Amino acid sequence: MRTNYDTTKRHILDAGQKIIAVKGFSAVGLSEILSAAAIPKGSFYHYFGSKEQYGRALVEQYVEDYLQALEQVLQIPAQPDQQARDPARERLLRYWSNWRETQAGAEAMDKCLVVKLSAEVADLSDDMREVLCHGTQQVMARIAGCIAEGIADASLRQELEPQKTAQMLYQLWLGASLLAKLQRDSSPLDSAMETTLDVLALP
Repeated sequence: MRTNYDTTKRHILDAGQKIIAVKGFSAVGLSEILSAAAIPKGSFYHYFGSKEQYGRALVEQYVEDYLQALEQVLQIPAQPDQQARDPARERLLRYWSNWRETQAGAEAMDKCLVVKLSAEVADLSDDMREVLCHGTQQVMARIAGCIAEGIADASLRQELEPQKTAQMLYQLWLGASLLAKLQRDSSPLDSAMETTLDVLALP
């Protein structure tokens, strides 16, 4: 049945993500993924034609999961006539606070795969690069939409430009997450939050 197919495929992706979140894509061999998922090689190739195809499916699933979680945090309405429950500024700061907590924590599964894989796969796989690139654009679009809501509900300053502000903040947090990894110190994330609070100051 299709349900069993999808469930098994998702299990293989989740098992590999736990390792790749720690080691990166290139450092993880197929045998390690097979062992983590407890499947034979034949089963792997039933779902994925190659390790690169697996990598593309992995980042596609990650982006899909991330966008779903983002939409919940930002309270993006499922229907156009639905209203969010909280002011947009509050929802945005909740998102950045969650980012700070997860990226400063020790759990590898909570780490952002965009931070972990972007530099590595940009030169390794065009397929994976394109998925991550498109995913980041979708994230920024949702943030920009929430900033526009904040201008409309008067929780953010009128002079903010949603697209430019979303891009600037997202780039800021990606860079801060990378520096936090290099320094093994959460201070870059703290600085990113201070800047975010300044940018998203109350009117």
